[in-house]
Amino acid sequence: MKRIGIVVKDQKEAIAKADQLETWLKAKGIQVLIRKNIPTPITSRDCLVENIEKAPSDLSFIVVLGGDGTFISAIRWVQDTGIPVLGVNLGAFGFLTEVPVDQLFPTVEKAIKDDYATQERILLSAKVVRDGEEIACQTVLNDVVINKEALARIAHIHTYIDDYYLTTFRADGLVVATPTGSTAYSLSAGGPIVYPSLKTIILTPICPFTLINRPLIVPDTVAITISLEERDSGIFLTFDGQVGLHITHRDTIIVRKAPHTIQMIKIAGQSYYDVLKAKLSWSGR
Repeated sequence: MKRIGIVVKDQKEAIAKADQLETWLKAKGIQVLIRKNIPTPITSRDCLVENIEKAPSDLSFIVVLGGDGTFISAIRWVQDTGIPVLGVNLGAFGFLTEVPVDQLFPTVEKAIKDDYATQERILLSAKVVRDGEEIACQTVLNDVVINKEALARIAHIHTYIDDYYLTTFRADGLVVATPTGSTAYSLSAGGPIVYPSLKTIILTPICPFTLINRPLIVPDTVAITISLEERDSGIFLTFDGQVGLHITHRDTIIVRKAPHTIQMIKIAGQSYYDVLKAKLSWSGR
């Protein structure tokens, strides 16, 4: 017997749709596990240690009802189980939740029959080391972001690629993104759109002080090491916009490709370019 997970946004419309889907699945003799996503505010902590519950490995696949934030929360639940994930858009934008809500039931019907393809997406693993001790370690689908608070001065972000000194970004911050995250914060900061199945990592400075600081795409085989200067204050580090902590010159941030990937269920007949054209309102024939 199949068992299907549903991750639902804590919102009236999404919960109602989840109830409909649960009833429909149970009528087919399918077991259902529902997980409600209640977003928590990002708080500043000196140490970021989380024991995140892992999704049961016997789930055939997971349906996400919500927006991209709900999808990212679902990935934090999936972790390294390899469970395929299907995103249904009930949010505002939906680069990750590609399925329109009116296509929910026919798409899930195909998934039940194993009539679907998946696309592998890389993740990034980021850790923070302070005075020789690891104080944070997170896996992200979109990005790791260093950003200054509203009244903080410009940050001086020393950046190394595989221990090779690259440059010091003098900017409001720096986005280290996956190809999946290229259409998130990185895009807003002027970064490139990268096809999501490519094996790359993107470095995008946020409002750089000089025009010579441009976005850079590097192989996903490298390790990126980042540190600040002692004069930098009011700097915050966030992981996928979900959790974060204050950082100082005492901290070293190390970002590399995670040892596991995720599998996103794809809609037959829809290409990534269709999603781009729809979400970015590109015109033309």
